[in-house]
Amino acid sequence: MDNTPLILDDYLNYMETIRGTSPNTVKEYYYDLNTFFRFIKVRYKLVSSDTDFDEIEIHDIDLDLVKKITILDLHAFISFTDKKLQNGNHAKSRKVSSLRSFFKYLYSTVALIENNPAESLEGPKTNSRYPVYLTLDQSEMLLNAILENPSEEYRKRDYAIIMLFLNCGLRLSELASINISKIKNNDTLTVIGKGNKERTIYLNDACQDVISDYLTIRPTDVNDPDALFISKRKNRMSNRAIQHMVERYFKKIGLDTSVYSTHKLRHTAATLMYKYGNVDIRALQEILGHESVSTTQIYTHIDDERLRDAIKSNPLANRKKNNI
Repeated sequence: MDNTPLILDDYLNYMETIRGTSPNTVKEYYYDLNTFFRFIKVRYKLVSSDTDFDEIEIHDIDLDLVKKITILDLHAFISFTDKKLQNGNHAKSRKVSSLRSFFKYLYSTVALIENNPAESLEGPKTNSRYPVYLTLDQSEMLLNAILENPSEEYRKRDYAIIMLFLNCGLRLSELASINISKIKNNDTLTVIGKGNKERTIYLNDACQDVISDYLTIRPTDVNDPDALFISKRKNRMSNRAIQHMVERYFKKIGLDTSVYSTHKLRHTAATLMYKYGNVDIRALQEILGHESVSTTQIYTHIDDERLRDAIKSNPLANRKKNNI
């Protein structure tokens, strides 16, 4: 990263090597702080007004400039991401987190600044939303659409991928990172989850069957022998390749790919487990790899019929109205 200033490079190295932050999260920090420093150069009039924002060089950002940054600059940046970049609440919240982490590092970890301007930086107010997910019928339609693929190799590979999404609630990065060597006794696998944490996934009979079926025709002349899912180019399937594959099948069954994504398959797995499997919320938290149970609780609001039935089951529900 030739354009990265030393102060940012040191921070990113610290987060990845000392704190053990996942490479994907470090990339997000890099992108957010890159955008922030470009904004600072515009705000401080350090570049000409006609300079293309994406072409602004930030390699000359140094500690002296960083020390001048105040909470007002941070508020202005979040406003810029809202009005100019049209970021939603999720993207703005991530940028707030990136700024908090960076300035906390400078202030508390390496003591390079005397004041932390991000200490009182608030995140945007977010409205809690119910998760988007496929119904059981839509899930069946999706799986049936895969069975129509004329290529045995890709049919079995794609079917195994979708089955793992729908049964195990895996994140996209977790599924792409599956190694054959991490599948033990055919019924458990270990994946690298959020925050670079390992998590054990228990495979039900259906998942065991589709993995075994795919392994019988999986190419062996590949560049990564331990990768479970292989692309046409004989490499480990990337996150984007898996996304493209899933989107093709979504379109085939008439689902809007601006609404439905691989992450919605994770929501679907959690919903199906909670709705049909009577899974305890704490168990669901462990399965999904959520650090906080509050994240998992969005799935407790999805089954209004279940709540209605619970109220109806009250032994006093059938008590007839008497003259009062």
